[in-house]
Amino acid sequence: MTMIGITMGCPAGIGPEILLRYFTEHELPEGIRPVVLGDRAILEKCAAELGLSAKIAPWQPGDQFVTDAIPVYNLSAIPEEEHRWGKPTLATAQAMARYIERAVELTIDGVLDGITTCPISKSALQAAGFNYPGHTEMLVDMTSADDYTMMMAGKTLKVTLATIHCSLASVPELLSEEGIYKLIHITHRGLGIDFGLHRPRIAVAGLNPHSSEDGLFGSEEERVIIPAITRSRRDGIDVEGPFPPDTVFFKAAAGQFDGVVCMYHDQGLIPFKLLHFKDGVNVTLGLPIVRTSVDHGTAYDIAGKGVADATSLAAAIAMAGEISKNRNQYYQSQLTP
Repeated sequence: MTMIGITMGCPAGIGPEILLRYFTEHELPEGIRPVVLGDRAILEKCAAELGLSAKIAPWQPGDQFVTDAIPVYNLSAIPEEEHRWGKPTLATAQAMARYIERAVELTIDGVLDGITTCPISKSALQAAGFNYPGHTEMLVDMTSADDYTMMMAGKTLKVTLATIHCSLASVPELLSEEGIYKLIHITHRGLGIDFGLHRPRIAVAGLNPHSSEDGLFGSEEERVIIPAITRSRRDGIDVEGPFPPDTVFFKAAAGQFDGVVCMYHDQGLIPFKLLHFKDGVNVTLGLPIVRTSVDHGTAYDIAGKGVADATSLAAAIAMAGEISKNRNQYYQSQLTP
């Protein structure tokens, strides 16, 4: 059995609700045993307030998995009078960081086979003294990872991004041949090992309209994107491009490519969310541990209101199990003479 640890995320956000809805409204994937790292009292409070029928049972590393209840590794005890939906505090920030830290420790120790994370507040994380821009950087630091990237993954489309959270005006100066070259390699390795594709086919999107139309609309394609693709092809990677951004996602969604390397955030995320708004998964490629995440934030505005959707969480847990299985098969094959 594959054991996936689910961190509860910010206790004041929608993490508790989507966890409860996952266990009560979704069928657990075959072969996967999810356990929650969080706050049992907050989950019980959420269930009572929303009228969700959920049996919650304590779980500790080494315990047998229970099938008739939600197994919860209790890692915080936020007083009920100090907990308000949609209102993060120092206590909730410290708790959500503790869930992540313990999940990583248990995965490194082999107790868990992977992690699926519910959303956290980046500002609250920093206010609690954790100087990371977000989840990914914290996990990278804890696992001493070198080359990593975020992949947004769904059954129809998978995208990686050369630049992420920056202004659109700064994208051209942030693009480099070396950066795109490394991203193609990380994407290739992730598709091959984590998703079990024997020879992944990768498309690279251009930056400019029509991929610059032979330099008419910009020089980035000629200066940095094409050289990165050429180098990657010499390394044996099946990569093509740069394709005009207005056609490449249609090609990928139609099955011509397994993944698309994109130049900036919205270039990749707009088509991705059009296809996978509810079931999209955030996968961190390049970590020595398996980590998937929901494709949404804490949603403080709807926390505690009973309208949160657990579809992305269900997809993230299933994908964590799939990646763990694929990694095990890959590394076993490397040991076979």
